[in-house]
Amino acid sequence: MRELPIAPSRPYLAAMVKTPAGTPQHPGGAERFNEERAAYTVASAQPDLEGGVAAIRDMVKVLKPVPGVYRMLDTRGEVLYVGKARSLKARVANYTQIAGLSGRLQRMVSQTRSMEIITTNSEAEALLLEAQLIKRFRPPFNVLLRDDKSFPFILLRADHAFPRIQKHRGARRAKGNYYGPFASAGSVNSTLNALQKLFLLRSCTDSFFNNRDRPCLLYQIKRCSAPCVNRISEPDYEALVRQAKDFLSGKSSAVQADLERQMAEAAENLQFETAAMLRDRLRAATFIQGSQAINAAGLGDADVFALAAKGGVMGCQAFFIRGGQNWGHRAFFPRHTNDVDEAQVLASVMLQFYEEVPPPPVILVDRELPERELIEAALSEVAGRKVRISIPERGDRRKLMTQAQRNAVEALERRLAETGTKAKINRELAEFLELEAPPQRIEVYDNSHIQGTKAVGAMIVAGPDGFEKGQYRKFNIREAQSNDDFAMMREVMARRFRSWGDENSVRVERSRDTDMPAGSLDVARDERREGHETILPELILIDGGKGQMSSVMRVLEEIGIADEIAVIGIAKGPHHGRDGREVFHFPDGREKQLPVNSPLLFHLQNLRDEVHRYVIGAHRAKRSKAITASPLDEISGIGPARKRALLLHFGTASKVRAAALEDLQRAPGVSAKVAQQVYDFYHAGD
Repeated sequence: MRELPIAPSRPYLAAMVKTPAGTPQHPGGAERFNEERAAYTVASAQPDLEGGVAAIRDMVKVLKPVPGVYRMLDTRGEVLYVGKARSLKARVANYTQIAGLSGRLQRMVSQTRSMEIITTNSEAEALLLEAQLIKRFRPPFNVLLRDDKSFPFILLRADHAFPRIQKHRGARRAKGNYYGPFASAGSVNSTLNALQKLFLLRSCTDSFFNNRDRPCLLYQIKRCSAPCVNRISEPDYEALVRQAKDFLSGKSSAVQADLERQMAEAAENLQFETAAMLRDRLRAATFIQGSQAINAAGLGDADVFALAAKGGVMGCQAFFIRGGQNWGHRAFFPRHTNDVDEAQVLASVMLQFYEEVPPPPVILVDRELPERELIEAALSEVAGRKVRISIPERGDRRKLMTQAQRNAVEALERRLAETGTKAKINRELAEFLELEAPPQRIEVYDNSHIQGTKAVGAMIVAGPDGFEKGQYRKFNIREAQSNDDFAMMREVMARRFRSWGDENSVRVERSRDTDMPAGSLDVARDERREGHETILPELILIDGGKGQMSSVMRVLEEIGIADEIAVIGIAKGPHHGRDGREVFHFPDGREKQLPVNSPLLFHLQNLRDEVHRYVIGAHRAKRSKAITASPLDEISGIGPARKRALLLHFGTASKVRAAALEDLQRAPGVSAKVAQQVYDFYHAGD
């Protein structure tokens, strides 16, 4: 029996049926291979249709007419497709009727060899679980909303007498009020700056707040009321917090009217400094409202979705309206949309989007969605209140939808233009580097260290659509000695491709004899491989010259994959790169250069600069960690609080080491047992 490798975030699973044909699930790196398998033609997959239909029929025999979610799995246990059903038995049985399936679904059935079933209490729960599993497994035959970054929120905390206002990403564990989502970090940062001017709320951490004895710079530039040094009373600060909550909740007019009244009173009483401060706060409120490029007054909390399609590509534009204010917009470009109805694509995008973002009470769309009532019920369950999906027909809402549709078309046109440019550069790259086809995966490597200390290696990954930041990797250099760059590069390469040299490993090779598209891989591997180790790049770009190149080639030859990967070194020219004349080194000793104004040169420089940025950041983080490290960190069982107590009491770690047992026991917050543990650690050899 195969265990289900997922812990759903919502407790609505009623039962689970598992297939005995399942194989261990590969936890990472499957997305690229699955995408390429999805590109097979129906003709090439036809011989496998009978096997797929037989596997599905075997599962239908044990299914019941109950709601749930099903997963199609291939021979390796990779998830091909996730679907939901009101009646699992009836829905899954449809896949055995080949004549009624689209070419896309026929390809899926031809690759299916087993299934996994999860039953739920209702169809709405199945719809939610389907979206969750799609985001987790990213199957190649599902419409995928590709957006690696979480959306930022503004958090007004409620766990302190003087609440802090801050930007927040990720899980919402902190106690307080969350306002968002904002479309980007830039939009939330500009809003936060204006809110600090408007309400003078603190943005510092609690530790910074507790250790202040005089106001910081934010107080001097009138962006904080300095509650840390009692420049404002707790009741007055609470009044500012209430105003901020009202403003962020859509009651901005009332807040502005109150500020105008206070300013008039201050001016009447000849309190001109107070009146000037209130005037500046009013200007901040006007800035926030004036920066809204979309008129959403009277709409309250709502999201607006519009879809555009052109040239086989679809783009979705989303506007985020909260409290009648526009908090930004985001363009999405879902993948795997071939042979999928546009309305179904929009529904899939929305469900995956609201898997991480709480849905507002109103969602405006530009077309009728399939199973709209079911989607409303599912989102209402997520939000804990009624959620309504509607198509605006007239008035301000219709104008807003028209604007969203126009933005969707413009964003899609920009995307197509950018994609065409990238495709052209990739073709030029293949021609310049003498590759058989444009590379689908480029890995770039570099090292960073100071005289051999705190050495770190880094790998970044670039694909046809840009950087794949989820595939980046860091390597802490352990074996290479001193400042030997060549040895460091050999160690990084050996660790990156070490699983390919195992005698018992099954090789992964490019398919040159099949109908698979360029860059596709026919994958066969053992169960031990994980993540990026299961993938071979088409191109390795090394930041360095002949020495680094020879080091890399030696490792690849020892492993036995030197003939399967193109390797190029990029080194600074005779003037150390000041004139942009980088030299490209080939494994056979040849050297090439590009014109200084070549777009391809800029592209390759961008790849090198990105790995520079990444590896230097990793090196600095390692240095910073070493600087802040303490000898007390080596004592097991001593947590941060007790280490802090010991250092505050004795002053330095060396004095802790020299202290007698009685002195350690007298330190505040240190028990006799902990004192004995510290003493024994430093005097074990006495």
